[in-house]
Amino acid sequence: MQKLEEEARKYMQDKIVIEEVMTAEFYEMKAGQTAIFPKYKALEYLALGLTSEAGEVAGKVKKLIRDGEDMEGFELKKIAIASEVGDVLWYCAMLAKEVGVPLNDIMKDNLKKLHGRKVRGTLHGSGDNR
Repeated sequence: MQKLEEEARKYMQDKIVIEEVMTAEFYEMKAGQTAIFPKYKALEYLALGLTSEAGEVAGKVKKLIRDGEDMEGFELKKIAIASEVGDVLWYCAMLAKEVGVPLNDIMKDNLKKLHGRKVRGTLHGSGDNR
């Protein structure tokens, strides 16, 4: 009985934290607890999973464009798209962990890069080194 109470208390603590505080670091740690894949092929597995989930986002958006929706249907489709974006986020977090760079650092570096492009007026264009 005591073990069950401890598990329930732990669940509620996690639930409270998840609902009240979400950081990239916390997400990465919690997401990592659900990671089940062959570690010897981690990079390949995660990259393929990321592209697969991104494809699911694109597919749902494509169908929304093709089929159109009334307002209620549109709201349901947005929820489905958001769920797929969550799956993309999981793969991003696991890839960050696999390459040894915290997701929070990746987020900061990306914003710095984009801000630099904005300041230089190079948000438009092609290539990595703009």
